[in-house]
Amino acid sequence: MVSLSPAKLVINPSPIFISNPTPQNPFFFFFPICSPNSPFFKSKFSSSISCLPKATNVTTSSTHQEEEEEEEFQVLSAVRSKYNDIVIVDTPNSRMLLLDSTHNVHSILNKGLQKWTGSYWDEFASLPAIVPKGPIAIYGLGGGTAAHLMLDLWPSLQLEGWEIDDILIDKARDYFGLSDLEKHSQGGGILDVRVGDVLSPSENVSGKYAGIIIDLFSEGKVLAELQEVETWLQLNNRLLPDGRFMVNCGGIGRESDETDHQKSMDDAWIQNSTIQTLMEAFPGKVSWKRMPERNGENFLALTGPLPDLTIWSSSVPGPLSENVKQWKLCESSS
Repeated sequence: MVSLSPAKLVINPSPIFISNPTPQNPFFFFFPICSPNSPFFKSKFSSSISCLPKATNVTTSSTHQEEEEEEEFQVLSAVRSKYNDIVIVDTPNSRMLLLDSTHNVHSILNKGLQKWTGSYWDEFASLPAIVPKGPIAIYGLGGGTAAHLMLDLWPSLQLEGWEIDDILIDKARDYFGLSDLEKHSQGGGILDVRVGDVLSPSENVSGKYAGIIIDLFSEGKVLAELQEVETWLQLNNRLLPDGRFMVNCGGIGRESDETDHQKSMDDAWIQNSTIQTLMEAFPGKVSWKRMPERNGENFLALTGPLPDLTIWSSSVPGPLSENVKQWKLCESSS
């Protein structure tokens, strides 16, 4: 979880208001008709960012702690496309992409030397170590957080990033350095950006990718198509032999009941419908992990045999070395 304590939010250039907080949606933007000089939210608040289903939901609560360092938010851009309400928020430490009516954070770009996010985007960067040589696709590119991390760690990597929203891609180029990744690095790596519906049958090219990262959400939920076994079987044809999917499966997606609380930690994956679907498609060949509560509690899934975690750990840098040891094969104790 990233903690922020902004004193105010500066609007430039598009006016956006924050609605009155509610328990269901404590912090969100909407797009009224108003002038750039309209009054804005000026009271001091603290903001917690946690990676909820897609990525991150911005929440607010009042605070009277004088010692908290105040941080200024600036809205750099706010537009509505055919697919999204797109809001780009800047702070002294990072830049964030908020999408759709949930305004979950779909991408984050840290400033300065620290590139790791502490969230699921970091996990995606570990995938090249356990797949064959070959191009890797990102389905759901967003602002390019995963692409930045992957090309920084694997400078010769050939990435193909898919996003359905062309306006979002334009904004990512303007504000998240995406265009820099579209040029060959010194190591020869590059990001090839594709705009379109990646789940379209016309994209079913056999044996194209060594790995596919799947981060596809709409209105805070995993795409409905990813709850269908047939979708995964079709997508699997796009992989090279021994290729793998790594999937952001979001959260539980339903209210926990008493039975859920009684499940062991090894059974927790059963609460996630996307992992259940993956298990139907690839029985015995799905592993899982869950991000810590402070980092949003997203479930992640990995297809194929469980890798040798010791070898995997030794092939990635410090921030990822311990993380990869947390992967477990999906097994039920019942």
